[in-house]
Amino acid sequence: MTAAAEPATPFAETPGQPDHDVPRTITAPSTPGDRVFRGFLRAAGLSVFAIMGLIAFFLVLRGADALRAVGFSFFTEQRWLTQAHNFGIAAVLPNGLLIAVIALVIAVPVALASAVFISEYVPVRLRATLISLVDLMAAIPSIVYGLWGLFFLQPRIIGFVRWMSNHLGDTIPFLKVRTGDIASSYTSSTFIAGVVVSLMIIPIVTSLSREVFSQAPQGEREGAYALGSTRWGMVRTVVLPFGRGGVIGSVMLGFGRAMGETIAVALIISPNFERISHVLENGANSISALIALRFGESDPLSLSALMAAGLVLFGLTLLVNVAAGFVINRSRSGAATAD
Repeated sequence: MTAAAEPATPFAETPGQPDHDVPRTITAPSTPGDRVFRGFLRAAGLSVFAIMGLIAFFLVLRGADALRAVGFSFFTEQRWLTQAHNFGIAAVLPNGLLIAVIALVIAVPVALASAVFISEYVPVRLRATLISLVDLMAAIPSIVYGLWGLFFLQPRIIGFVRWMSNHLGDTIPFLKVRTGDIASSYTSSTFIAGVVVSLMIIPIVTSLSREVFSQAPQGEREGAYALGSTRWGMVRTVVLPFGRGGVIGSVMLGFGRAMGETIAVALIISPNFERISHVLENGANSISALIALRFGESDPLSLSALMAAGLVLFGLTLLVNVAAGFVINRSRSGAATAD
């Protein structure tokens, strides 16, 4: 009697082949329309680099005379006396950064709370209305914010600024106002400029963060509820980790907007060319406001100095965006919640 032959299995291993599945490469035929569309997208992407390079080249070309005139002291000099060849951004650059930091400290908590509220808590029938209002706030011109800050906010915030100086100034030195308890001591300050700028970046951070939060996977939301989580627990463990990369990107975009804001800051501040260590006192400055206020009265050397200052601001903004891209790539939305 002969043994029955074993039936062949469709999954039998082939000699010389690995015992695991190998993904098959799928190639789609490329049509002329696909090639045209791909070329258009590639050209559009490369044009961004070309435009950025041209802007940098223009600023270097126009600011070279000022940099040659004063050399490295352009980065260490606090005064702005172009006729005497004594000018620099040692005070203007840190003061502009300080305005942007104050704006972020105020705007980020408000924007994230608003984004979570609109995405997770607001009734569905009101959500579209609130989204439209936030988008409308982002479209308001900066000069409107500046005029509002100058004529409405500034006279009404003096009392609060005085209270902070009198009650917190001894404990927190940079909140102390040293120029006397008069109304003019508290106006046109770095703090007030930061408050106005914060109102301009809140809609941007809110809109982008809300969009990211709304894309959190529904399955993971329902899984958190199935495990007994509250709504806030679901937001804390699912929505916020999922949107971390998008939130970082929106905050850095808001920081770039705050650094480059011009008209609103120029309307609020009283220009000062000393490093600011007390943010509630009268006097502030930024590179963008300096360019706006001095451009119309500039001689060739002064104009070159303003272009050099603009080049520094351009480079700083570029570095911030590169750093933001690196952070976002390390913490992409959804990475913390993916299986």
